Amino acid sequence: MELSNLRPAEGSVKNRKRIGRGQGSGRGGTSTRGHKGDKARSGSKVKRHFEGGQTPMQRRLPKRGFKNINRIDYVALNLGALEALVQKSGSDTFDPAALVAAGIGRASDKIKVLGNGKLTSKVNIKVHAVSATAKAAIEACGGSVELV
Repeated sequence: MELSNLRPAEGSVKNRKRIGRGQGSGRGGTSTRGHKGDKARSGSKVKRHFEGGQTPMQRRLPKRGFKNINRIDYVALNLGALEALVQKSGSDTFDPAALVAAGIGRASDKIKVLGNGKLTSKVNIKVHAVSATAKAAIEACGGSVELV
């Protein structure tokens, strides 16, 4: 075997259709496009959303709602999760960088402490936002909350 006599496997390569090369080819004349009409012309293309003149889907459905560009999305941190974090790490002081290192959100996220769950440990925490019930629970345990 040499490079000069390499061939593809039998039947693996097909010849392409040579359209519009005379009547003898079997694909001359209308060149597989049928007779006349828009789809027989060059440059003809139907847009993906076109429904044959019927009112298109995006016009039949109502517009609904809006996207508030001023919305601030917070990553929620419940008191129960905070208690588990204190037990796991052994530390009682947390700032956003420490929370990110513990796997709560990303560095670009804002973190908000929420009041779901029980807190028994004293915790000093710096976060972007805190609910009133969470703040009361943290301060009841002798901890403090500082907003970043």
